[in-house]
Amino acid sequence: MVVIVDADGDKVEADLVAGLLTCPDCLGELGPWGHSVQRELRQLVGEVWIRPRRSMCRSCKKSHVLLPDSTLLRRRDAVEVIGKALLMRAEGTSIAHIAAELGRLAETVRSWLRAFSAKLEAIREHFTRWACALEPLGEPIEPTGSPFSDALSAIGVASRAAVLRFGPRPQWSFLSLLSGGGLLSNTIFLYRTVPIV
Repeated sequence: MVVIVDADGDKVEADLVAGLLTCPDCLGELGPWGHSVQRELRQLVGEVWIRPRRSMCRSCKKSHVLLPDSTLLRRRDAVEVIGKALLMRAEGTSIAHIAAELGRLAETVRSWLRAFSAKLEAIREHFTRWACALEPLGEPIEPTGSPFSDALSAIGVASRAAVLRFGPRPQWSFLSLLSGGGLLSNTIFLYRTVPIV
């Protein structure tokens, strides 16, 4: 199981040692339990190497990988890169132009857009529920006339509501956090309750 956490590794380590992170399965206390495999994370400019922390629930004994909110499951590119591609596509930018702008292969960009488009309604519903939960008296999300743009609007409103409730974070981190990292995953993780940290 994967738990999305803050991108600040020192904060995550301190929270893990202090028992402040909870198991998504039983709500027990997570404790340190090694590290996952080191991997490259390509950002808008350059790349970084990350080695996600692993944790073990002290109650149910299940292990969890703690992925930073700058990432999505099974993606080599940072969530900010993928988010920019989604916004560019909503504005009508061609896949070739997006790929050139981001310095990625067209097939990589196409795979992101295909995965996002395959579950537009599920994404829109999921983030609309989060928007309502985080800001119950917020304005309704108006339809745009495009399922793709409707899904992005719901993401934007939910992220705004999360910022108002929990304070600022990097622009796309709530996209990862509120989807449990599963926004573009083949397996839909969107319906799992994700703890806000």
